[in-house]
Amino acid sequence: MNSFSLKQRIHKRFLQAVSKLALVLILCTTLSGCNYFILLGYLIGGPPSIEPDFDAQTSKSLTDKDVTVAIVCYAPLELQYNFDGIHNDLAKYTTFQLHQHGVKMVNPDRIRAWMDENPDWDKPEEIGEAFDVTYVIHIELHKYSLYEENSSDLYRGRAEGMVTVYEMDENGEGDKLYSKEITSFYPLRAPRATSEVTFSKFKKEYLSRLSDEIGRLFYEYYRGDDFTHAI
Repeated sequence: MNSFSLKQRIHKRFLQAVSKLALVLILCTTLSGCNYFILLGYLIGGPPSIEPDFDAQTSKSLTDKDVTVAIVCYAPLELQYNFDGIHNDLAKYTTFQLHQHGVKMVNPDRIRAWMDENPDWDKPEEIGEAFDVTYVIHIELHKYSLYEENSSDLYRGRAEGMVTVYEMDENGEGDKLYSKEITSFYPLRAPRATSEVTFSKFKKEYLSRLSDEIGRLFYEYYRGDDFTHAI
């Protein structure tokens, strides 16, 4: 593990600890008859985890032994025109999120190179066959924006789309196993002024947030995790 990854994990754990503490304080101030022993257990052990929707719906897991996963993202030409490379960026960020949570992923640069060499491909299953993976995650963006509606002075990431998983068999054929619509916006509480943060920085923040929302379909997370995304 390199020092950058270690720093990221330490920072993430710090934010999770702060989120847990905030949850305890909020519950203590808003609930009557607050049970401090229960809340102390939340603080020490963490709030109840939420099972990934993929696991709940399919009784399978991307972290199972010998499972490998490829991600491909599609965005309409108008979105690519306004946000150059958004489909490739989202594929990279989501691959990173899943890899950080123990999923064995195919390098998105390899997938992009294959697509460039095979411009006539038209089905996600073809990528699954080419890379001999267990599952292909196909992310289809329908809408994407980094600005608050009807404003050029406020940032708020917004996205709508569909996430579909294809399960590959030993013959290189794929069957649709799972699908889920996604609707995302960030920050949760209020938009950010463009004078406070650069476009590039906010773009990275939202890609991180959006890819985590997609990733949560496949890995465990906690109820307090969204406190750090509220502002």
